[in-house]
Amino acid sequence: MLRRELAEPLGRAGGATARRARSAASPSDTRVRCWPRRRLEPAGGRQLRPECLSRLRQRTAEAGGGGLSQEKRRNAPRACRGSLKARVRAAAAASRAGLVRAAAAMGVWWGPVLRVLVLQAAWALGGGQVRYSVPEEAESGTVVGRLAQDLGLEAGEPEARRLRLVAQGRRASVEVSGASGALVVSSRLDREELCGKSAPCALRLEVLLERPLRVFHVELEVTDINDNAPRFPVSEEAFTIAELSLPGSRFPLEVASDADIGANAQLSYTLSPSEHFRLDHKGNNDQIASLALILTKPLDRETVAVHRLLVTASDGGRPSLTGTMELVISVLDVNDNAPQFNQSVYKVKILEGSELGTPLITLSATDLDEGRNSDVLYLFSKRVDAQVKEMFTIDENRGEIRLRGKLDYEEMGSYEITVEARDKGSPPLAGHCKVLVEVLDVNDNAPEVWVTSLSVPVPEDAAVGTVVALLSVSDRDSGANGRVRCAVWPAAPFGLVATFAGSYSLVLREALDRERVSEYEVEVRAEDGGAPPLVARRGVRVPVSDVNDNAPAFAQTSYTMYVHENNVPTVLVGTVNATDADVGPNAKVTYSLAPAQLTGQPPCSCISVNSENGHVFVLRPLDYEQVRQTEVLVTASDAGSPPLSASVTIHLFVMDENDNVPLVLHPSQDSSPPSSELVPMLAEVGYLVTKVVAVGSDSGQNSWLSYHLLKATDPGLFVVGAQSGEVRLRRPVTERDTVKQKLVILVRDNGQPPLSATAVLNALLLNDFSDVRLPHSNLATEDEGDSLTTHLIISLVFVSLLFLASMAAFVAHKVCKRKELKDGHVLYSAGNLPSSLGNAGTVGTLPHAYCYEVSLTTGSGNSEFKFLKPILSSLPPQHCTMAVT
Repeated sequence: MLRRELAEPLGRAGGATARRARSAASPSDTRVRCWPRRRLEPAGGRQLRPECLSRLRQRTAEAGGGGLSQEKRRNAPRACRGSLKARVRAAAAASRAGLVRAAAAMGVWWGPVLRVLVLQAAWALGGGQVRYSVPEEAESGTVVGRLAQDLGLEAGEPEARRLRLVAQGRRASVEVSGASGALVVSSRLDREELCGKSAPCALRLEVLLERPLRVFHVELEVTDINDNAPRFPVSEEAFTIAELSLPGSRFPLEVASDADIGANAQLSYTLSPSEHFRLDHKGNNDQIASLALILTKPLDRETVAVHRLLVTASDGGRPSLTGTMELVISVLDVNDNAPQFNQSVYKVKILEGSELGTPLITLSATDLDEGRNSDVLYLFSKRVDAQVKEMFTIDENRGEIRLRGKLDYEEMGSYEITVEARDKGSPPLAGHCKVLVEVLDVNDNAPEVWVTSLSVPVPEDAAVGTVVALLSVSDRDSGANGRVRCAVWPAAPFGLVATFAGSYSLVLREALDRERVSEYEVEVRAEDGGAPPLVARRGVRVPVSDVNDNAPAFAQTSYTMYVHENNVPTVLVGTVNATDADVGPNAKVTYSLAPAQLTGQPPCSCISVNSENGHVFVLRPLDYEQVRQTEVLVTASDAGSPPLSASVTIHLFVMDENDNVPLVLHPSQDSSPPSSELVPMLAEVGYLVTKVVAVGSDSGQNSWLSYHLLKATDPGLFVVGAQSGEVRLRRPVTERDTVKQKLVILVRDNGQPPLSATAVLNALLLNDFSDVRLPHSNLATEDEGDSLTTHLIISLVFVSLLFLASMAAFVAHKVCKRKELKDGHVLYSAGNLPSSLGNAGTVGTLPHAYCYEVSLTTGSGNSEFKFLKPILSSLPPQHCTMAVT
């Protein structure tokens, strides 16, 4: 918010008048310009020339009104020497002259009024200052005021005359923008840091203007915003209040302070909800404000020992800020509660003959007070008999009652003790209870057991009823306490038989098994009829001797062992293990080979077993292709009398080794001359030429075969299926391809290391299927170039003659006989093929019978050759017929 003095508008008015006066003069006027463009000149600037001063006086005289006063005339020379006030007066006089002339033209005498206004403007320009106000915490770059405009500077002058602030020792936080001449915020303005609690907060700044040098005073007022919350001197205040304090008691509290001023520092206080306290606040000034806590309801420490309240101070800003202080009020206790026992009567039972110092009971009394008022002492009442005090004692601090004398049920069966619990308050308060002690009769003497005779060890095949030991039992008590009952533990396999009063026999009730239990710890228990009964125990150790009643037992019902074929002689293939549950000689086991149980034949001579440790050896090399599995029977016998034995079967499996090369079945490698496969020149890519069939004599992975093209006349023409062995065309046949193609196919198994065999295959590239009727031997011996030329000529002639007929038959066949194609047609039957190919379906060269359909047209370059799916293996080859169109 900008506040400016009256000097600025008046100064501008004076300057405008001077400019109008200058513009009124004619261009040819030779009078000297007296007033520069700048409205204000600092002291020591350019002086008015003498002619300027005389001109000023003349204009003043023309304006009327008596001209300048004597005092002003005396001051005029000083204005010419550079006085700022004189120059201002001169400017005011010129302005007044213009106004007077304007008024004279209107016929009004305004001289006195204008004189007053001019004098006020001159005073304002000479001694006034610019005032601005800005809120604290304004952002950097905020425009405070347009300083250059308020000082009457024109555009460009602030930068040309270097308008700037002069530092006076303290950071001003504002600066002058060089281009615009505006006063802007340069850094953080904190009113509380600059002025504290002083109000208003005014910063007096000096603005420097050069060429000529001038100094202006700027007053910047920093207004307050609500940026400080109320603060208490401490965040938590703890004090104590007596439990007996009266309602209305007053407890002073520290007031909060707020660094802001005005309404932002007007504080109000609130207290968290409490039924015992309220706040009393007086005054708003920090120096005279008071805050107190008033007790509104009596306190009870036993109900609430500590009160926690929250005092909140809120200022008058918008929005309001708050500060808090926690009050921790501890209530001081008074002795207003007597100790109380959990029960009014306690009942205790104790056995006669109990040891001295035996605890009977620990009493507990609670006092709701605290401190010394809650400390309790336990005492026997004054009405307690001396006999009770001799028999029992009580711990004053813990309330524990212990046995002090020897209890005898026959002398006294019960006691009554009155106990007093007294606190340490002033005056002390007391509570009382009764303790009833009942003495119980006990059985003082336990039975006694003796072993008079013992017969051990006992053979495990001993008969039931065998006497093992004789026992004697007695008890020195009488009556029910002297009657004794005896038992044996465990209840099996032994038992007690009473012979006469106080005598018992330990006999065998069940058959023994040493392998299950080799020794028994028998306990004889004697219990009298007392209440509670007393028990006596006597242990008897009964060992069991062994007999040979267990045959050796193998760890497994059968053993499976493996050996690689072509093994080295006497190789260890496994171990059989049998154990005997007996001990000593009855548990020594030997191994041997036994004849087969069904046939009675002698054991295999290739296997041997070690009689001591059961190691199984293969004595000679085995061949998987001859013997894949064999079985032997091993017997284990102990050294008992009579000896016992057991048998187990060993299954020996021979594991295959890759020792057989693959055998090629098709094409036959023994035929002379070798067979040839026929391939039409117009066959498409993927055309099946033949299938190489081979088998491996080994098994498993060793019999898995793969097929590879090892060598070929034209390697790029054919491709061999790695898994199927099918030889197919890799690309279309061209005229440049050799008619007779020779392929060498490698058949390799998957053994380690792999073994392989090769198959040689001849393929004839035919231009027409009529070529198949040529003798095979001639094809093998003729020159390849002549054969190819002859075949081409014959094919061209044949196709040309049958073109028209073939076209008609082809269309009719495709439209009307489409369903017959599914039955499968071949170009030639087995009778038209060479012997090596005609028997392919029967000798197993190919796994399936294939059907072919060929449609040929004379001169057609699009002859069609289709390979249909294989016929089911259940159909005989004669189901395929020939059809030529």
